[in-house]
Amino acid sequence: MPDLLLELFSEEIPARMQARASADLKRLVTEGVVSRGLTYAHAEAFATPRRLALALAGLADHAPTTREERKGPRVDAPEKAIEGFLRSTGLAREDLSVRDDKKGQVYFAEIVRPGRPAAEIVAEVVEEVVRTFPWPKSMRWGNGSLRWVRPLHSILCLLSSEAGAEAVPLKIDGIAAGKVTRGHRFMAPEPFAVQDFEDYRAKLDRAFVLLDPADRAEKILHDATQLAFAQGLELVEDKGLLAEVAGLVEWPVVLMGRIEERFLDLPPEVLRTSMKEHQKFLSVRDPKDGRIVAYVVVANRDTHDNGATILAGNARVLAARLSDAVFFWENDLRTPLAAMTEKLGHVTFHNKLGTQGEQIKRIAELARDLAPKLGTDPDLAERAALLAKADLASEMVYEFPELQGVMGRYYALRAGEDAGVAEAAAEHYSPLGPSDATPRAPLSVAVALADKIDRLTAFWAIDEKPTGSRDPFALRRAALGVIRLVLENGLRLRLSELLAQGYPGAEPEDLMSFFADRLAVHLRDQGVRHDVIRACFELGGQDDLVLLVARVEALQTFLGSEDGANLLAGYKRAVNILEQEERKDGVEYSLDPHVELAETEAERALFTALDDATRQLAPALAAEDFGAAMAGLAGLRAPIDAFFETTVVNSDKPLVRRNRLCLLNRIRKVMNQVAIFSVIEG
Repeated sequence: MPDLLLELFSEEIPARMQARASADLKRLVTEGVVSRGLTYAHAEAFATPRRLALALAGLADHAPTTREERKGPRVDAPEKAIEGFLRSTGLAREDLSVRDDKKGQVYFAEIVRPGRPAAEIVAEVVEEVVRTFPWPKSMRWGNGSLRWVRPLHSILCLLSSEAGAEAVPLKIDGIAAGKVTRGHRFMAPEPFAVQDFEDYRAKLDRAFVLLDPADRAEKILHDATQLAFAQGLELVEDKGLLAEVAGLVEWPVVLMGRIEERFLDLPPEVLRTSMKEHQKFLSVRDPKDGRIVAYVVVANRDTHDNGATILAGNARVLAARLSDAVFFWENDLRTPLAAMTEKLGHVTFHNKLGTQGEQIKRIAELARDLAPKLGTDPDLAERAALLAKADLASEMVYEFPELQGVMGRYYALRAGEDAGVAEAAAEHYSPLGPSDATPRAPLSVAVALADKIDRLTAFWAIDEKPTGSRDPFALRRAALGVIRLVLENGLRLRLSELLAQGYPGAEPEDLMSFFADRLAVHLRDQGVRHDVIRACFELGGQDDLVLLVARVEALQTFLGSEDGANLLAGYKRAVNILEQEERKDGVEYSLDPHVELAETEAERALFTALDDATRQLAPALAAEDFGAAMAGLAGLRAPIDAFFETTVVNSDKPLVRRNRLCLLNRIRKVMNQVAIFSVIEG
């Protein structure tokens, strides 16, 4: 079985596109060869700035001949139907056979697809993949019709086996496939031939190209960490930037420079953001005080002066960038926070919802109302909300929008505001996603809740709700933020009351349903079953999220036990019989059953068990002790099982039958005090 090696060599591929492109190459080629009858054992794809590569091991050397039998239209069918069937099969009418079928005589086609050699199939697949590759952006060059992310220079495509390696006969827009590739653009530009993937990878290493992006990232991380450690410093972790930098170089050479003293008073976040966004530098900090004091440059080549010229050039560009940052910082510090906030009164938040200034006033009022419930000072909560978004009018945040909130904290502290007010400015946007930290300080929580509730209710009021994958105002994220703020801080708040304090005109039921969906998604990610969530939510009035989640977790634990699983089965049996008989009789059996009409010991024991469960459930639910409530239900398992084993519900005595159906209804009523068990999947 041969191995396939494919390399598409081009001008520089943007780093952000490389991971997706290598995955697409692997997917498209493997799907293409498999759909044409070839099998393979293993596939691996790689990307560097100048090449996409794919190695397919254990490829079948020949696709087998296949035969497919396809049923067609009846012999007396309209001529157009028969012609369409012939076109789909590629056969002539005389090639069809006629067989008897239930509905008369029917045409059958036997389609034979002769086997083909792997080289022919690979050539066909590669050309199709190259011509239809799903780049986010692509270009044409010269006079050809081919589109690629950047001009495509060469194609290496070979099949190798113990007998040797053969280039696949393939030509795309004048580019003929061969066995030749090139190494590093500057350090090893001469072409060289390869025999198989191992030979390819080894020769690339010698030609100063690390093929695997994971290897490049590992080398950068190792060398940068060692450089920093040697100077008593530490590298600031940034996995996203590390992956991006690994996509910018084929032969990473790590260099470290020092930030000039005149820039060290800038906030570390400003230094990190400026170096990351403008120059793709990794930041290095002093572990003693956390200040960013140095940076790592990843060059794409070794130089005779060990990178001194590269560092000097980067230092000049960095100095210009940081000079701009100092200018923004100093200008912002001279502007009072109140003046920044006042500017937002002239900035539109949404054309149907007024200005950002009006939004801030709404948030401040709501934060003030929430403060006592969260155990914090209303005046401070209002002050924090009024200043939390002030930095949106700052020059620094205009330049670096990702620093919103972060800069607000610095400006508030420099202005002498309360430390809690400053912290609320930094934290009120959080949590931004499932892995983002949730604020814990009551003041920050009050402003964060107010911000998200205002956003949700305001956009709900103007009917700008998420639809499908479309959520331009990040309302799903806002709802998840409210849920996490409430749950992770153990806040005993009524969600319906919170929403009622938001923007007037929102549909409360619709918005509560939206929150229920978001809660289900949040809990499902934590391993909670969706039907268990629904069983508790459908009790109604479940807008105390802390209490609801406690009930859900207790119910899921109970259902995972033998008693819980068996009791659920007994409940469903009871309810199925009850609903079936109610439909048949056209009545509801909702009256209280009478124990004096019981005829069997098991029947009387079930009455007693339901009485006992009722007595246990009332105080347990009142005390919010759902574990005790589940224990009360567990006592019903054996009596229900015994009842169905010994007692016929549909007695031939009408009075006894009706009483037993009412007894089944009582099982439902008692258990539905804890959750609506009927929606739980059996």
